[in-house]
Amino acid sequence: MSVRRLAEKQPPSFAFTPQNLEWAKAQIAKYPPGRQQSAVIPVLWRAQQQSGGWLPQKAIEATAELLGMANIRVLEVATFYTMFNLSPVGRFHVQLCGTTPCMLRGAEGLKKVLQKMIGKENEVSGDGVFSWTEVECLGACVNAPMVQINADYYEDLTPQTLTRVLNDLAVGKMPKPGPQIDRQNSAPVGGANTLTDPAIYNVTSPPHSAPHDADAKRPGAAANGHEAAVPKPPIADATDPRRN
Repeated sequence: MSVRRLAEKQPPSFAFTPQNLEWAKAQIAKYPPGRQQSAVIPVLWRAQQQSGGWLPQKAIEATAELLGMANIRVLEVATFYTMFNLSPVGRFHVQLCGTTPCMLRGAEGLKKVLQKMIGKENEVSGDGVFSWTEVECLGACVNAPMVQINADYYEDLTPQTLTRVLNDLAVGKMPKPGPQIDRQNSAPVGGANTLTDPAIYNVTSPPHSAPHDADAKRPGAAANGHEAAVPKPPIADATDPRRN
């Protein structure tokens, strides 16, 4: 993983809004005494949301103060996890999956679209609407290639469909997230190919009636039957004196 550094230009201050501060304290309260620092990731995430999708240095320091941590410890978390953006992003931040499945299915073509329509990686477009970066696996390999835009996934993309998605966002339309082809979630392309025989769905026998109280298993009864089997006494052989 490449070195991740804070942006050179930083806002002069940061303070949690009353609502976000209340939310953060509720997250901290979920942890037992002495373990409040475990809330660092959700608190940082809330700070990033408040800051417009990225983490300024002052937001990192405010998180450290709230959790009673050294600034460097919170900075270590922020720079380690790529979910935290260390420089400003556009109103729509595009994360392009560049891992092997997406590469094999056309991620390079999507990258060219992003370079043409938005500009250089990790830079905000002139109008402030878009930014993009290449990331590792986003977990939708069966729907490759794909991108994540803010909180939504757009899958089964081609350069043409990605262009349409970006154009819609640019003019205020919200394209439908998920697969951009005719498929349901991660189902096979072209529709179902198993359990397609209509005959298996024809129910000819009457439905089973609900069990009665008398049919219920009694305490101590065998689990695989209504009554436990009663063993029969052994049969005596010819040498048994009881047979005389």
